[in-house]
Amino acid sequence: MELSCQDWMSALPEELWDVSLTDLAIPGSHDAMSYCLDINSPLLRSESDFFRVLDGLFYCFTRPIIFKWATTQETLVSVATWLKSHPKEIVILACSHLEGMDDARHESFIYSLKKLFGSKLCPQKESVLTLRNLWASGYQVILSYDSQVAARHQELWPAIPYWWANKPTAQGVISYLEWNKQQGRPEGFFVSGLNLTADRCYIAKNRKESLRTLTYSNWDSLSKWVEEQIPGSDPKSLNIIAGDFVGPLPLCSQVIALNQKLRRRNSIQIKKQY
Repeated sequence: MELSCQDWMSALPEELWDVSLTDLAIPGSHDAMSYCLDINSPLLRSESDFFRVLDGLFYCFTRPIIFKWATTQETLVSVATWLKSHPKEIVILACSHLEGMDDARHESFIYSLKKLFGSKLCPQKESVLTLRNLWASGYQVILSYDSQVAARHQELWPAIPYWWANKPTAQGVISYLEWNKQQGRPEGFFVSGLNLTADRCYIAKNRKESLRTLTYSNWDSLSKWVEEQIPGSDPKSLNIIAGDFVGPLPLCSQVIALNQKLRRRNSIQIKKQY
């Protein structure tokens, strides 16, 4: 069954409605709203704290072109608007890379987030993170905030661990992720990053390449690895799988499809009980 990337949660079979979101396979984006920028882009010279905060934001349903601070604000508004027309979809927003912000700026930004999403924010005290329960409560946003300031707000979740290989090749990324799998999964949400990273040495040797060409040339290997993954609560199971350029590449649909493995496994376990 092919699932829509925009309404994939509501399209999941009912057998998965009572599975914790931390055990589902969830697609994520790490485009960081900067994939379209070059050295002359205004945002690279901008002093906007708002943009730096949003550098850690990831979600799979939109890839906006960000050229100025006002457009970034509109992006969050568009997320809130999108949620109204997709009442059974849950998004996980991770705010990180918060360097240079004092407490006053943190509080101001957090206030704007709470005002924008309101009752859709799922409080950290919520212990039943299943689709069925979140739908019943009207919660649609799990907001992670990587700062000690987050402890003051019950609507904010702590930082989500992100497995980032910092490697320029698919094999380097896969080896790193497989090593982490052997160590066991973190508690709660965590992200397995498929992001490729080109350091200065690599860029100097490959001047005709870009992050886009690097990602595309390694995609086949990364894609095959994704298809082999299994969601669930097992120590080697994955949760959120994020990457770059998730619009043109079929990462979202591949990650979503992994949940069918979890459905089949759960069905087999139920049959064994009887």
